[in-house]
Amino acid sequence: MIKVSILYPNSDTAKFDDEYYFRHHFPMVAELLADDLKAAEFDIGVASIKDPVEDALFIMISHLTFDSMNAFLHSFSQHAERISSDLECFTNIQPQVQISEIVKFDKGSGILSHAK
Repeated sequence: MIKVSILYPNSDTAKFDDEYYFRHHFPMVAELLADDLKAAEFDIGVASIKDPVEDALFIMISHLTFDSMNAFLHSFSQHAERISSDLECFTNIQPQVQISEIVKFDKGSGILSHAK
């Protein structure tokens, strides 16, 4: 399995409308990616590890899970322009994207394994 993480860096000039994101943008993305999208999780930045009073490094990080790189590319490539063009409706941030292989840790057994 792979995880596509979309990171929205924080800055003094960053704007991010989370209401629009959750009501409009993500539902559209989920519909377009259809069955290839297996799961999604969202991290809303709260604070920095350096100083809990300091703003988080990222306003939002969205994690989208797919069975494989091919599944992601198949679904995303067809809709990349539509998804990207909606960004200006909720943010002025140029997101960073990372694609990762998911490795899981089982605390009971101490075993690391690739997610299936």
